[in-house]
Amino acid sequence: MSELLKAVVLGLVQGITEWLPVSSTAHLLLVDQFLHVGLGSRARELFFIVIQLSSILAIVILYWSTLWPFGAKKDTAAKRSAWLLWTKIIIATIPAAVLGFLLDDYLETHLQRWTVIASALFCYGVLYIFLEKGPLGRATRRVRSLKAISYSDAILLGLFQTLALVPGTSRSGSTILGGIILGLDRAVAAQFSFFMAIPIMAGASALKLIKLGFSYNRTEWAIMAVGFITSFAVSMVVVKALIAYIKSHDFSLFGGYRILLSLAIVAVFIF
Repeated sequence: MSELLKAVVLGLVQGITEWLPVSSTAHLLLVDQFLHVGLGSRARELFFIVIQLSSILAIVILYWSTLWPFGAKKDTAAKRSAWLLWTKIIIATIPAAVLGFLLDDYLETHLQRWTVIASALFCYGVLYIFLEKGPLGRATRRVRSLKAISYSDAILLGLFQTLALVPGTSRSGSTILGGIILGLDRAVAAQFSFFMAIPIMAGASALKLIKLGFSYNRTEWAIMAVGFITSFAVSMVVVKALIAYIKSHDFSLFGGYRILLSLAIVAVFIF
């Protein structure tokens, strides 16, 4: 398979799984076992950062009117609402940003293993099903809009996001799970989870970019560009589809999928 086609497949996987509560890390790990993209070690690492950044760009564009606090057409109330939302996003970002910065090398050295990823997938899959089918999943939602998210909610969601420092947990999965526990409407929890990803993933990616540099050949840049475009386009579609889906469904289906994926990873790496 050509390297450009591999980039398309990996971009497709990234774009689908980044925003679903199923762990993009687990999927990329599994797919990469069969479609190992032919790049040097530094270019390969940068490739995965680039396709993550394109996913973030999709969120910024999709929710531009909600997130952008400027513009002549916006009245004072709309601008204030956007600034308050960003304040809550930054508050929610702080716990994972601090712990991620302090523990980055340790996590990369000791937890980037298929056993950790499979275990996290399985445990959170069971937890999703348990919560959704239990009293918490059936309870009346306390928070039904982004404006109704309090500062204490933002702090707690930020703490839930730190769970995703363990590979296989899923960043969106941990925050959406937290939203269910805290009583957020599922669509609101998912949207706020998307927004929380912007500073945390952009910051982490920026640090990696500085560390890795930009000295790559034309072929490597072409592979990265194809992965970037694919991930961006797919993310745009998946985010809209997820929000539409959870307006009338819960997340238990994703819990079952996580359990099956964990078993698939165990099978691949053992056999």
